[in-house]
Amino acid sequence: MSLNKILNSLEKSWQRDDILLKIKNGLGTDTIVNEFFAKNEIQIKELNTLLSPEDIDLLNQVEQITTCESKLINKIKDLNYLENNENHQIINQKKILPSNRVTSKRISSFMINWSNKVVVIALLTISVIALSKQAWA
Repeated sequence: MSLNKILNSLEKSWQRDDILLKIKNGLGTDTIVNEFFAKNEIQIKELNTLLSPEDIDLLNQVEQITTCESKLINKIKDLNYLENNENHQIINQKKILPSNRVTSKRISSFMINWSNKVVVIALLTISVIALSKQAWA
């Protein structure tokens, strides 16, 4: 199976909406990853054999980007937590209830789109590397 077919198949198996639903239903991230790996073990192992050292370096860079995104999300959550505590104190003093639904939807949409773009760029880059290697071979 070609690298592109494997990547496309794995991408179809990793539906963000389904993952989010599993998380909302209380499934842990380790369980989700383990289930995905178990269902796609053959393709993942085949992908691993097709990856060159340059691809591995690219995957490491994507991992670092994802780690940065995770840290950014945590900082935003921490900042929001501190602001919400301050706002809660102000609200208790004024007896006003805020509406954060629109803000939450905007942040959620921003993070999902941002993360999707990173994954798509990574997959496209891996595909380009694989295709260029095939062309030069």
